[in-house]
Parts: sequence; structure tokens; C-alpha cells
Amino acid sequence: MAITRRQLLQSGTFAAVTPALGTLAGVPIIETAKAQAQTELPWHHALSLFGGVKYPADFKRFDYVNPDAPRGGSVRQYQVGTFDNFNIVVAGFKGNTAGAVGLIYETLLTPSLDEPDANYGLLAEAAAHPEDRSYVIYRLRTAARWHDGKPVTPDDVIFSFNALKKNSPMFSAYYRHITKCEQVGDRDVKFTFDGPGNRELPTITGQLTVFPKHWWEGTDAQGKKRDITQTTLEIPLGSGPYRVKQFDAGRSIVLERVKDYWGKDIPVNIGQNNFDELRWDYFRDDLPAREAFKADDIDWMLERSAKEWASSYDFPAARDKRVIKELFPIRNSGRMQGWAINLRRPQFQDVRVRRALNFAFDFEEENRVLSTGVYKRDDSYFDGIPEFMATGLPEGKELEILEPLRDKVPPEVFTTPYQNPVNGNSENVRTNLREALHLLKDAGFVAKDRKLVDAKGQPVSLEILCRDPNDERIALFYKQGLDRLGLTVSVRTVDDVQYQNRIRSFDFDLTTTLWGQSISPGNEQRDYFGSASADHPGSRNLPGIKNPAIDTLIDRIIFAKDRAELVAACKAMDRVLLWNFYVVPQFTYGFERYARWDRFSHPDPLPKYGVSAFPTVWWWDAAKAAKTGGRS
Repeated sequence: MAITRRQLLQSGTFAAVTPALGTLAGVPIIETAKAQAQTELPWHHALSLFGGVKYPADFKRFDYVNPDAPRGGSVRQYQVGTFDNFNIVVAGFKGNTAGAVGLIYETLLTPSLDEPDANYGLLAEAAAHPEDRSYVIYRLRTAARWHDGKPVTPDDVIFSFNALKKNSPMFSAYYRHITKCEQVGDRDVKFTFDGPGNRELPTITGQLTVFPKHWWEGTDAQGKKRDITQTTLEIPLGSGPYRVKQFDAGRSIVLERVKDYWGKDIPVNIGQNNFDELRWDYFRDDLPAREAFKADDIDWMLERSAKEWASSYDFPAARDKRVIKELFPIRNSGRMQGWAINLRRPQFQDVRVRRALNFAFDFEEENRVLSTGVYKRDDSYFDGIPEFMATGLPEGKELEILEPLRDKVPPEVFTTPYQNPVNGNSENVRTNLREALHLLKDAGFVAKDRKLVDAKGQPVSLEILCRDPNDERIALFYKQGLDRLGLTVSVRTVDDVQYQNRIRSFDFDLTTTLWGQSISPGNEQRDYFGSASADHPGSRNLPGIKNPAIDTLIDRIIFAKDRAELVAACKAMDRVLLWNFYVVPQFTYGFERYARWDRFSHPDPLPKYGVSAFPTVWWWDAAKAAKTGGRS
């Protein structure tokens, strides 16, 4: 999974690392008597998860940008699906939100893409927190402005925090340990936590997206009062380097660079946001998007299919290098991708049934036939971050963490290293299907007339819900193994609106999901796997996991006192999740595949943790564009 510029869900242990900045000349740091005592805390221009940052307080720019990058030109990208909403507060809960609209807003901090865990001031110029991390204070920049010229204020920050916590299923869980957000000075906002020791909470507050209170509490052109709890297609007001220029609901959206953007000269923005226009066109699936790319209606193509990457780019522009194919390594995240099994369905509550479903997936043959053999199978919820992946048997600190949970987790956690079934040939397939049938029989199901039936003689059926043809073709391959078990299986592909509505309401049997993991996991694990999120519409706990042992392990991750404990707790949770078979793991690659029309240039080297870092640090190259033909 690629991490976005704001890295809203990158979390971990947050430590202050730079010398105090001191009081700004002529401006009182804190106005109230209560807050005055807090000025004894050192103020910092950057904060880091691991205790050090690369750039000093007086840094001029990030090393990975070109400060002289030309500005101008445009880039045309694509999205699969549709949109009917610009209100990102209710994204994932109401409507289908245009993801591009998030680029008009800003956060208090922004990450450096050549460091694994450092965040620098964006809307905020400085931050301070006590050693126990029981609260954090952010100081807003005096220059920060909305696109209408009004200043960004502490009221905006407080309004934004409350709106997200109250109305967003994801953020209500993510912010559950932040008990108060209040103004404590002219430009200072304090976030108070429900206790000490949750070392990542300053990071989480620094990632807060800030909305304009005055705009949302005002009225639209028809005199109707705006409502941040509802969807809208009114172009919203932002503070970032881009604004919405035009859109065609469900089909396209265009952002334009704000020429008088308040933050264009602050260090974290130098050499970035170089395009005059960013355009996204929406397609039903990747097939028409790919054809649009070949026809030069799209400049930049993320290719999700290994087979298409190998076979679909043999056209004139690619052969003469006007179109470039490039792999970008993913170094900033891990993941688990698989078919989530909905435990809200009675037939899937027995772990033996869920385990049987895993035996039926012939990954090796699917990888050979559909994916040119380039993938490996996911075997961890942190695949791609080796230090968090459970291997062998638990020992040391991990065993110490797991021992009190021995009666609450599968016994295999302590006795057997987890391994996915290996298929790929007829003998292995038969062996694994026999094992699956034994598990199903032990769970009370029997074969009758080549159909699996329950104790009442009713056929056992399941539906695999798909979002697009890419999901469908893999699901149809998986269906072959499930059919051989006697299951009555249907594969259903629905449009984006139906899909989102069914996912929000957990109306599925199996569906593909992906959990992205940062290099410092934390509070987002509650939304992924915590009991409290299982019945929360719009949460990412798609299987509906309600497991006290996993809740305990999530707490160990969140309240880890050092990196070693964090690593051990992640390994322990990974192991327990795997042995509960909440998903049928699919596959991973470790790279993102991009094809592009050769009209753009970038700094060399690109930032280590930015994957492609497109379009953030790239720019329009007029000389290259002239050689490709087509648009100017």
C-alpha cells in the first residue's frame, strides 16, 4: 500500500528530539495562567517516532526535492469507481467521496519521505509535550490562511477534531484516547489524552486534517446552511496548495494550483506541488482506464495486474519509449490482503470452517496461470515489514506477552509455526481438499449428493463479493476449489455504489480486503481488529473480530514502552490473528507498477519512503513532452 503525503494512519512511538525553539518575538507563547506553566516544555519543529530527525530547525528544504523545479503543466490520472461527495468527514460512511478533494486540506504536521518516522510542521510551526505524553500542544503558523484569505485558527482545529471524532467511524475509534481539544493561547491548541503512556498520540493529533469552521457553519449560494454531517457536492474551501477547479460528478475532477498559496515558501513545501493542474477521470474498472492510457487520455497508470503488466504494454508508444514502464519498491509499509470471512454469518463462526476455506485456495496455480508467477502469498498481517512478522515459535518477550493469554488463543500459537497450505500440483491439491473436508465434517457438515450440507440437510452456500473484474477473475479461480468441497458458491461483482454500501453494512460472506501497516503500528489496530469496531458501520474490521486476546495485544502495541516491546507485541498479535483464520490470504509483490507517458521528470534519487512520490516532487518537462507528441 502506498503511504499518502499526510500518512494519516502511520502511527507509532512519538518522541521530541530537537532543541527548544523559544518564544517568538513579540508574541506571548501562552496566554492563560494554566497554560503559562506549560511554556517550560521545550518547543520542537519536528517530532520523531524513534528519537531523531534529519533536518534541523533552520532547514531550508527536504534533500529529495528539486528547489528549482519548473512549475506548470498538468497531469491526468484515474480512479476506479465513482464519487458523489466532497465531504471527507463522512468518507467511508456516507456517499462515495472523491479522494482528490483531500488534497485541498492540510494537516498540522507532514512527513519527511526520506526518513522512516519524522514529521515536520505544516499548519503548525512547533509542538510541545511532556515526557509522559499525556498531552500535546501545537502552535499554528501566523501565515496559515484559507483560500478566502481568512487565518487558520485554533477554533478550526477544535471544530475539525470534534467533527471527525463524532461523525467518522474510523476516526471515532482512532481518536478514542483523545479526550479534549482546547485553545490555550492565541495560536496554541492542546490535545489531552485519557492517560499517560500512549506514545503515538502526539503523532495522531499531528495528522489531523483541519477544516474551515467558518465555511462549514455558513450557508451555500442558495442560502442553505451547510452540514458537515452530510454529503455534499458543493466545492469546499481549503487551505492547501490546490483547490477544486471543476468537476463532473462521478466522472472527473480537476484541481488547480493556488498561485497565492500561503505555504508555498515554507521548507516542507519547497520543490513540491509543481503542476498547475491535477486531473482524475473515473472508470468502472482498470480495463477502460488502460485503454484510455494507451490512447493518451491518461498520463500515469498504476497497473494492478501482473499479467497485464507483462502483456498489455506492447503498443507503438511503449515500443519507441514515449511510454515508460517502471517498478517502484515499497519500503514504507506492510500489508495483509485476503478474502475477509464475515464472522457475523453463523456458518463462519467455527474456526474449522474458516481454516477449511484456506485449504481450498490453490495459490500456486493461480499465481502461475493468472499472474505470471511473480507473487508470493501473504503469510503475515505485517507482510513487507520483517521485524513484525511472526516466524518460528514465540520466544523471549513475545512468549512473555502471550503466556497470560494461553487459554484464550488457539493452542497452535505455542506449538506450530503458521504456514499457508501449499498446493500447485494434483497431489497437494487432493491432500489439502481432504484436510478441508475433515475439518468441515468435524464442524458438523457432511457431503450429500456431492453437496456440502448442514445438520438440517440444507446446502452450505457462500457468496464472494467483488468490486471489479480484477477481483472477479481471482474469485472465480478460487471458486473452483470451493466447488470441489461441495460448497454452493456464487461470485458477484457489483458497481462501486453497491459495493460501498454493502461493505459499510457488512453485507457479504467473503470479500477482498487489504489492511495496510505502517512501520510503527498503533491505535489504528483498534479499527482493524478491535472488538469495539466489529459492529461499527464503516469500520475496517470487516471480519467482525471480537476476540479479548487480540484486544489485549492491541493494547500492548499501543502502550509499548520501547521498540523491542512494540516488535514483540506485533509478532504476538500477528500469530494470533493467523491461527484464527479470519481471512484467506491472497498475495503480495513488494513493488508498485507504473506506466507513464514520458512528459515528466523527478529528482534523482527519489525519496526512499515515498514509493514513486508522484506527483508530489515531480514536474512537467516541456522538452520531454515535445518528443512524445499529443498534448502540449
